[in-house]
Parts: sequence; structure tokens; C-alpha cells
Amino acid sequence: MVSKSDALADNPTAIPVDAFHYVAGTKMVPPFIAQYHVCYFAMGCFWGAERLFWSIPGVVTTAVGYQGGYTVHPRYQQVCTGQTGHTEAVLVVFDPEVISYAELLILFWENHQATQGMRQGNDQGTQYRSALYCTSQQQLSEAKASAAHYQQALLDSGSTETITTEIDMAAPFYYAEADHQQYLAKNPQGYCGLGGSGICYPSN
Repeated sequence: MVSKSDALADNPTAIPVDAFHYVAGTKMVPPFIAQYHVCYFAMGCFWGAERLFWSIPGVVTTAVGYQGGYTVHPRYQQVCTGQTGHTEAVLVVFDPEVISYAELLILFWENHQATQGMRQGNDQGTQYRSALYCTSQQQLSEAKASAAHYQQALLDSGSTETITTEIDMAAPFYYAEADHQQYLAKNPQGYCGLGGSGICYPSN
């Protein structure tokens, strides 16, 4: 992981993105309706991760971007060098009256490999690390508890691997370039690196 002192220099301007979601037609940039909640997931390449969440009832909108590092307003090519410290993250805005954060966490754990450190499958680099970035202390508590619960499930299955997911309060989220937003809707044959461990998240 690059240090703050060695990270690439900040960029002066944000990346412009469309105001509305290509699939859902909902607002993709804040401010969001007050009743909605916001959370962030990093689970490898953000293309497939975003598609997973936008298809879920109760998820109002999604977007992909860069988070958890140092460089302000990073560009994709910069993030791919590993010198910004950012993950490829997915912004998820959801209606808690329809779906809970706990239910979203189950999707997170079951749809990627949370024990692989700075990689996800064949994708290697710090931007592919697993992370949960939370927007409230309640989310943070739930995220940490869910990690412990899933770790026990892995152990019970006979796995000796340890979850490496980074869990923290959300740092600034920088929207990725427009062509990355809802990429797999625009490019249906595009690459999707999602793949879980095969271990279900226990219901109790």
C-alpha cells in the first residue's frame, strides 16, 4: 500500500459524470432524498460489483468511483498504478424501508473473495482490495459484526483463510469517468470479475 507521502499528486478538478443513472434513471449524484441511506462497497473490479447492486429492489441508485486512498480527484489510469491508495468502490444509495444494510452486507460477502488481500481473482493490485466504507456508526458496527460472522462461517466450512476486508468510516468518494458508470449495461459482453467463495452467509 502506497504511503500518503509517496502517493500521486492531487488533480485540480473532479471528473464530470452524468447526473442520472443509465439503467434506473435515478439521480446519481447528491443530494439524495433524506430517507435514503448511503454506503460503499469495494469488492474487486467495480463494473460487476455495481451491476450486482443496481439490480436489487430497494437500491435507488449506484455509481462507481475511487475511495480509501490519498490522491484527490484521481483518474482511472492513476488508480491502476497503485500509487493513489484508492479502491475501486461502488456507491449504493438504498431505501431502508425496502432493503436493510444487513441484507446488502450478505450480498457483499457472498459475491466476492474477502480473503485475498490486494487482489480479487486474477485482478491484482491495491485497487482491487475488499473494503466496506460506512456512513454511520451503526453501519460500522453492523459491518464489523458481519465480518466476524462470515469469518466463523469460513472456519466452519473448513477454510483456514482470514478475511482481509478493510472496514472503516467512509473517506471522500471520487466519481469515476463516465464510461465506467453502469459499464456492463452499456457493454453487456464486458468483463465481470465477480466470484464468491461458495460459502453462504449464515442466517443465524
